[in-house]
Amino acid sequence: MLELAILGLLHESPMHGYELRKRLLALLGAIRAAFSYGSLYPTLKRMRLRGLIVEEAPAGVTSEKTAATRAGAEKPLLSGRRARKVYRLTPEGKEHFAQLMADAGPESADEALFGVHFAFFSRTDPATRLRILEARRRRVEERRERIREALARTAERLDAYGLELQRHGLETAEREVRWLNELIATEEGRGPRRRNDFGDPVAGTGGPSALPEQGTPDPAASAGDPNKQDKGGMRDG
Repeated sequence: MLELAILGLLHESPMHGYELRKRLLALLGAIRAAFSYGSLYPTLKRMRLRGLIVEEAPAGVTSEKTAATRAGAEKPLLSGRRARKVYRLTPEGKEHFAQLMADAGPESADEALFGVHFAFFSRTDPATRLRILEARRRRVEERRERIREALARTAERLDAYGLELQRHGLETAEREVRWLNELIATEEGRGPRRRNDFGDPVAGTGGPSALPEQGTPDPAASAGDPNKQDKGGMRDG
């Protein structure tokens, strides 16, 4: 998961390790991105050895060293802190990123990995996006049915707070299924339109104009934003 997220972020632009860590935390959230410098930098080192990324000095530092050499300075100028190394994606890294996204399997439906894939959907082909969304929907539907069964078995034995917790889990799953249904419908609407024998588009089928363009909210944010939750609030147990 971490390697895929790093590749996706460096696909946007080169950045140093501290900035990369901040972007990862902002992208995935503090809970999902439960990593530290202890895991980030070894991962960057492995990726560098595999040729997926390269490590460079900042452009300004390189220019200063070159200018000092040309001026005949015997020793480099001392600075108050070390220059941060910048990581840049290589062509091999871009190819590996595209391959990881295209080869997404059932594991992409897992909570954390789905969030990583979803964050980089703009660089994913439509067929892969649809496959990942449908896999995630199946996973959430299975979880929803398990919660329903558990609620039916244990409702009489739960107190008011335990019952509300079960209901909250059920409502969260139902909201995500609805959200995924909307995304899947949008992706299907972007597909090629069916045509009749005369080559004219068949009304009501998919196409770029079949559905309006919609944003792609963060699944974690959608679940947690009270403004996006169903009205009615908590029910009494």
